Amino acid sequence: MTEGQWKAFCSYRDGYRSLCAKWNSLAGSLFPLQKAAALKDTPEYPLQNAVVYNTAYDKVTQDDEINYIVIGDNPGKEEQLNAKRAYLVGQSGRIAEGFFKRNAEFYTDFRKNVIIMNKTPVHTAKTAHLKFLKKNGGPEICTLIDDSQRIMAQMAAELHRSLYEYAAEGGRKPELWLVGYSELKEKGIFSIYRDTLLSSYKGGKDSAWESVFVFQHFSMNRFLVDLNKFKDENPSFTNERSLKTIGRKHRIEIFGI
Repeated sequence: MTEGQWKAFCSYRDGYRSLCAKWNSLAGSLFPLQKAAALKDTPEYPLQNAVVYNTAYDKVTQDDEINYIVIGDNPGKEEQLNAKRAYLVGQSGRIAEGFFKRNAEFYTDFRKNVIIMNKTPVHTAKTAHLKFLKKNGGPEICTLIDDSQRIMAQMAAELHRSLYEYAAEGGRKPELWLVGYSELKEKGIFSIYRDTLLSSYKGGKDSAWESVFVFQHFSMNRFLVDLNKFKDENPSFTNERSLKTIGRKHRIEIFGI
């Protein structure tokens, strides 16, 4: 990273760590809700962190080149374990990691050249369980889930713009990949995140907006199914060109711009 990129990343990392520590003060209220939400459709698992800071940030150095910011949904069962406490380290993350390993043309190690974020650091076994937390958790929990989305969208946009602006002259400008298409729609769990992100790019008028792309989630291979279907219809397209076309199309569908 350039000096400007590194300073921007450190500011993001340190601020986010503090926010997660603050939000974890509600762990006593969150744990019973998270357990209750999982009872209906999730095998029992060790619940260890109600709010999850991504400890992978602490391993990033200035020597690392950041090619992408990838934004998932929220920390799941594996992400919240004390032994991991990192984002996209479950099945979805392994699919993403495998994609970049198989496609050398992206020149990207998913665990080294990607800043991985979520739309909220509040853990649930399944993303849909966030609705249960909001319905049954009272005003304080609703505020946490909504406010964390707003703050994380603002922080994601700020970091992306800084990495974009301070990229080395003639160097690669990082892209932001927003994965998890369906819950960004009007009545989706992450509609607040969607609206805040767009406003953080000046309604799409910021120059970095053209490097924002929206994709289906990595889970259940939806990202790859979408890509393979497009490539079947457009066999002359490279993976990179295909993803830019798909990501721009979904961005327009979700944001209108």
